[in-house]
Amino acid sequence: MPKLHLIYFSPTGTTRKTVTGIAGGMGAGQTTTYDLTLPDAMPEAVLKDGAAIIGVPVYAGRVPELFLRRLRGISSCGVPAVLVAVYGNRAFEDALVELRDVATAKGFKVIAAAAFIGEHSFSTSTLPIATGRPDGDDLKLAAVFGERVAAKIARGALDTPMIDGQTPYREGMKAGKMAPETDSAACTLCGACATACPAGAIRVAARVTTDAAGCIWCCACVKACKTGARTLNPPGIVALRERLHDQCGTPKAPRFFL
Repeated sequence: MPKLHLIYFSPTGTTRKTVTGIAGGMGAGQTTTYDLTLPDAMPEAVLKDGAAIIGVPVYAGRVPELFLRRLRGISSCGVPAVLVAVYGNRAFEDALVELRDVATAKGFKVIAAAAFIGEHSFSTSTLPIATGRPDGDDLKLAAVFGERVAAKIARGALDTPMIDGQTPYREGMKAGKMAPETDSAACTLCGACATACPAGAIRVAARVTTDAAGCIWCCACVKACKTGARTLNPPGIVALRERLHDQCGTPKAPRFFL
């Protein structure tokens, strides 16, 4: 591969790791990265050569709305695209099909897709859900997938594979009424939570405030907090976390669509 464009949204780093692993397997000579995670990420580009890897985390079986907003300035003139959905060991549902439709509408030629597992946003030390994933084995498989994609491109096979998922897409996540809270006794006002927030929903001054209407429950702020001051523990989330821990404990393997 002479050139790769990496396009991703990765609040907690799992999608970035997976996309980077796939890129390593594809062996590009040149790589351009479009990280659409943070609020100031609104790039404009028309991609005309090479290939693209487009990666997102799965939120309630769908593509994150923030990613779709920040992708608006990027389009393609038929560049081959590899789609990646990273989910928390429950299900990726309609995310890859939605991402296929979005990428196609933006002018990409979808030639491959994959669903990988990443640590669930709601995972905690007491109720772990796919903790530590993608792990070493996942990243080895990411490289293998990248090699297979590169081989497909090299032989000129640019067909779009069948991808699991349905249309119309399932109903997406309805966040906005709850958000992580801050334990003022543990908080050092370091600002790491605000820096990590992809929605720009956190402000740090004399205390930390969070705009619940803007929160997408990615828990990037929770995972970025070094003192454990940030938590997302309303009763509904705790109950969901317990169900996910109980029902999604068996590790799932990545799936490839070539």
